[in-house]
Amino acid sequence: MSKNKKLVTGAAGFIGFHLCKRLLKEGDEVIGIDNLNDYYDVALKKDRLAQLTNEKKFKFIKLSLEEKEEVLSLFSSKAFDVVVNLAAQAGVRYSLINPYAYLDSNIYGFLNILEGCRYAKVKHLVFASSSSVYGLNTRMPFSVHQNVDHPISLYGATKKANELMAHSYSYLFGIPTTGLRFFTVYGPWGRPDMALFLFTKAILENRPIDIYNFGNMERDFTYIDDIIESVIRVMKKIPDPNPQWNSENPDPATSAAPFKLYNIGNNNPVKLLKLIAVLEEYLGKKAKKNFLPIQPGDVPATFADVESLIKDVDFKPTTPIEEGVKNFVRWYQRYFRA
Repeated sequence: MSKNKKLVTGAAGFIGFHLCKRLLKEGDEVIGIDNLNDYYDVALKKDRLAQLTNEKKFKFIKLSLEEKEEVLSLFSSKAFDVVVNLAAQAGVRYSLINPYAYLDSNIYGFLNILEGCRYAKVKHLVFASSSSVYGLNTRMPFSVHQNVDHPISLYGATKKANELMAHSYSYLFGIPTTGLRFFTVYGPWGRPDMALFLFTKAILENRPIDIYNFGNMERDFTYIDDIIESVIRVMKKIPDPNPQWNSENPDPATSAAPFKLYNIGNNNPVKLLKLIAVLEEYLGKKAKKNFLPIQPGDVPATFADVESLIKDVDFKPTTPIEEGVKNFVRWYQRYFRA
């Protein structure tokens, strides 16, 4: 049995692809699964995968998490020391259009991952949550120690549900689980439905960009390399039960079970208009701006408290927006020959 065999779900996705590359670079054996759905351009997903499939220690399996028997068979036939679940139906606004996709992938699919970890006695399950769980919270910065019972999108609600499901399995079956609340991830090979990608495409095509909440938006933009470094470090930090956990004053971020939550964010919110100004500079082109009201499910601002991340794994995302946007634009122009 390999002591360094990792399962990464959503391997053809933005974060999953970058994580697989990093794990392979470190010498791990990686099995990546993805269903290659058409939520966004499948060609982009296949181009990401093409950079992984030439690696000797990488194996790709096309599989949906909802396929219970196939998922459980995978767990029983392989001995994974760590599982990183990044597969999910993403997108806040899409959850208003196709809510059932979120239940299928994010709830039922995640249950199959938990069951696989349970019976295969996986040593550590790391799973993607989201800053969307903070919902109506306005106390900044967002802390993992805050209550998050008021999500304002079904996407956010399914991510909160994932945290609760993982905690129950940690408590019942002793599975060490760690949830990562990602904050607005961006960078090369990013998702086409995210703001930076949409803005870049529209500006280069001389189309106006839609700016919601009349520009009064702030996001804790977090560069992909910082995300991956955080995930790598957390994977090695297997959570223990918190001996100071108090059931009369429960801390949502820890537990009497081997369970932990972290924010993964830049700890430095940036105004959306600042992001656009930086993008205009690197594209050498001004955007035509279409100011609109805030969309249902959106929040005006996000801001990550990363104190627990710094304390436990000695890392803080720090890539400035100028460097991250420059790297994204270079990739975009090269990839699309723009």
